[in-house]
Amino acid sequence: MILYFSGTGNSAYIARRVAELTGDSLISMNDRIQGHDFTDIETDNSLVFVVPAYAWRIPRVVEAWIDKTRFRGNLQAYFIMNCGGNIGNAGKYIKKLCDRKKMTYMGVTGIIMPENYIALYEAPDKAKARQIVEKAEPLIMSAAEIIHRGMAFPEYKYKVADRLNSSVVNSVFYQFIVKAKKFRALDNCTGCGKCVKECPLNNIRIADNKPVWGKNCTHCMACICKCPAEAIEYGKNSVGKERYQCPL
Repeated sequence: MILYFSGTGNSAYIARRVAELTGDSLISMNDRIQGHDFTDIETDNSLVFVVPAYAWRIPRVVEAWIDKTRFRGNLQAYFIMNCGGNIGNAGKYIKKLCDRKKMTYMGVTGIIMPENYIALYEAPDKAKARQIVEKAEPLIMSAAEIIHRGMAFPEYKYKVADRLNSSVVNSVFYQFIVKAKKFRALDNCTGCGKCVKECPLNNIRIADNKPVWGKNCTHCMACICKCPAEAIEYGKNSVGKERYQCPL
């Protein structure tokens, strides 16, 4: 069973490709998290979690959902993380999660996908994004083959900087950066409500025909990148930047 969390489509794309290659079924963790759905999940196949790297770890909202959900059946757990560079020392924390859930940790692998975190970085244009996704395809196929054979992912090699990034930097990221207060709607906002539907944490509501953000944000960038009118900005950080959605 393949479970994915995706803001702008990178993880969803990887999950779909792995499902196609393994013949396994898909579950959107976005939908489960948004619906406060912690229904038991039972599967005869291994569990494959496909998630983005948020400051060199899996997103906290995903970890919290996994902690609250009971899994039954085959508890071999694989983790695939898409990232802009590397996944740091994420494996250390995933192992602890697996221990808590009595899962068999089958490893974690990182797959470089186009940058989407326009709150801090530049996203590639559509042509460049397509090249990056196509370059990732052999790694996706390799991961799917390992999962299909029931083997463990090769051990991920960490460096000293990776340990620092996944511990100290991750904590700073959530404490000081992951906030919704900089999001704002421009005058060309149509009040269509797509941002409300896309937010996995139900953190956006429409008031006076414009979105209003609450305090419960995970910085998935779904609202700003999927706005059909490109009418959302994140302070000055996003002005003039390419909006990203997975091109394939």
